[in-house]
Amino acid sequence: MDDKITIIEGPPPVFENIDDGWALGLNESPTLYDTALTRLRTFNGPALVERCHKAWKKNGEICLHYRTELGLEAKVPILAARTVEGNNGQLLYLWVRRELEESEADTESDDDQDYSAN
Repeated sequence: MDDKITIIEGPPPVFENIDDGWALGLNESPTLYDTALTRLRTFNGPALVERCHKAWKKNGEICLHYRTELGLEAKVPILAARTVEGNNGQLLYLWVRRELEESEADTESDDDQDYSAN
């Protein structure tokens, strides 16, 4: 069984910092981490969620494997997963654990961008 879910095409995932009460409970650890949510389109959402459940049932870890904007390989542990049917097909919601430096870098780059419409 694979211990990862891999994004094989498309842009890098967008991670949204979350502050939902139940999701913050996923982050119980002696080390400080941020919990983030990413939404991905997929053709087999239920199978991917089942893969996560099987790994967790065995007290294992499953990661999201992707390429950064620089083309470097990266992975983050998946803490929770859910699939929903959207207007354009299945969506996979993944709650992941990110190190503080990763989430702070995303926030800083978002602050530098100009969101004004022309």
